[in-house]
Amino acid sequence: MLSPPTVLKHACHGGGGLARYEISRGIGVIDVRAKPGHKTRGLLVAGNLVLECALGKGGISAFKREGDGATPLATMRLLYGYRRGDKGLLPSSRLPLGRVRRLDGWCDAPSDANYNRPVRLPYAASHEDMWRRDDLYDVCIVMDWNIAPRRRGCGSAIFFHLARPGYTPTEGCIALRRADMARLLPHLTDRTVIRVLR
Repeated sequence: MLSPPTVLKHACHGGGGLARYEISRGIGVIDVRAKPGHKTRGLLVAGNLVLECALGKGGISAFKREGDGATPLATMRLLYGYRRGDKGLLPSSRLPLGRVRRLDGWCDAPSDANYNRPVRLPYAASHEDMWRRDDLYDVCIVMDWNIAPRRRGCGSAIFFHLARPGYTPTEGCIALRRADMARLLPHLTDRTVIRVLR
């Protein structure tokens, strides 16, 4: 299981204020907004790229709660990620990416000590399996939503991952087509932030 970086200094609702970097140094800021007339489909702007993305089934919310299906209205730093090693080649990234394993999980039970943390399966409390039968977590990037400090019920497993066909809604994550994620990966770093805006 990929371990998070040892030093994490991020608030529940993310940081902000990073300057936009030149693409050669990595993308500093990615903006995400809902498409006009579509609360669960968005537009992601990274430099001169404008890409369609999927948002949470609850739309964008400034009051994110566990299980509401909403994408947080927040600025979130990209921390590290997981990738499937058996699903074909993807570009390398400056963001730390480790291989997801069959026993990797992510706890989403607010009452559990490992809430919003990676766990090893089997795990008794409610959790997500990171090794999925679909393709959604072939690339799965952890954002700093409710990481440190953690607030019970403030939301968990807010990831940047691959989208379903047709950009069907997520459970609160932001999701891109595989081809679009492949275009972005080489330019993502652990200083990249995603700003979810109205």
